[in-house]
Amino acid sequence: MSNKNFGFGTQIRKSPYFDSTVKWGATGFSVYNHMYIPRDFGDPEQNFWNLIETAILCDVAVERQVEITGPDAFKFIQLLTPRDLSKLSVGQCKYVLITNEEGGVLNDPVLLRLGENHFWLSLGDSDILLWAQGVAVNSGLDIKITEPDVSPLQLQGPKSAEIMIKLFGESIKDLKYYWFRELGLDGIPLIVSRTGWSSEFGYELFLRDGSKGNELYEKIMLAGKEFGLKPGHTSSIRRIEGGMLSYHADADIHTNPFELGLDRLINLDGDINFIGKEALKRIKTDGVKRLQVGLEIKCEKLSGPNTTFWPLMVDNNVIGKVTSAVYSPRLKKNIALAMVDIGYSKVGLDIDVSIEDKNYKCEVIEKPFFDPKKQITSKSL
Repeated sequence: MSNKNFGFGTQIRKSPYFDSTVKWGATGFSVYNHMYIPRDFGDPEQNFWNLIETAILCDVAVERQVEITGPDAFKFIQLLTPRDLSKLSVGQCKYVLITNEEGGVLNDPVLLRLGENHFWLSLGDSDILLWAQGVAVNSGLDIKITEPDVSPLQLQGPKSAEIMIKLFGESIKDLKYYWFRELGLDGIPLIVSRTGWSSEFGYELFLRDGSKGNELYEKIMLAGKEFGLKPGHTSSIRRIEGGMLSYHADADIHTNPFELGLDRLINLDGDINFIGKEALKRIKTDGVKRLQVGLEIKCEKLSGPNTTFWPLMVDNNVIGKVTSAVYSPRLKKNIALAMVDIGYSKVGLDIDVSIEDKNYKCEVIEKPFFDPKKQITSKSL
């Protein structure tokens, strides 16, 4: 897809930034949450270096928001997630999991609390609007669930702070990691948060008026010119380096949080009530049968991310699959996230991987592969 006349029809929505992304060089798109998302601004390795050395601006309007309001909104949002939200303040974000009655992961959104009973779920790629509305029908709770006119942009990379100061002034320096505030930019209404799907320092700008999408995109690109800002797309290289999940690849409805090593997001001991609690208690008691691990794949440089799940084998027996793999030009090796049988999850273990009918060696290694303590994203200004 290399022009404006895409062939999917009106059922695939264009973002408010679509025309600007094409103008700034987007030549390829894929579909995420029933919308076009730019995936190609040229060499993905150059996009990676732009991200980690200066800054990139990414159209992530596909991160749709589920807005939950009403007198029982807090009680309802807690029903959706195993994470204890009792200390979630207005103006704060939290990374949460949405689980079903079997403990399966339906999504891993960022939750924003805009008011005492006003929440947004900023989604990965799955239909949580429908799930939430379905749960609400028989919940007996007084809530309203909608998809608001909200479309995020991500400004990510070490120069993003300087660009934001130019746009919003020195006070933006006080915005802490996983907090947000309401701001305006020349009459454009925004929520600005210190979050992003990149494992780099950065911000998300949630546009609250879709008619101003291209105007906002152009203002940011203009402000960022002196700092080397480039148009870009979410970097598979950097997010895999950071061990960040991509829903449908690294997790799905058949994956539970304990398999992902996300025990910290599950509160089973308190008196909070959420969907999947009893199932997750059983899973914890019984122990998981598989676990997500990091791998180094010892073959020639991968030409790009995997587009199928590569089988992992020990003595010709399949013991798991590679879910996300890429070559890291910074680490100078092929890295991957994989789901393996629990008996093969120990760091240092050698496993065979089958790639296009050829077998290669790989080794279980620690993940995340870079900046495991998140010192880059959480640093103070």
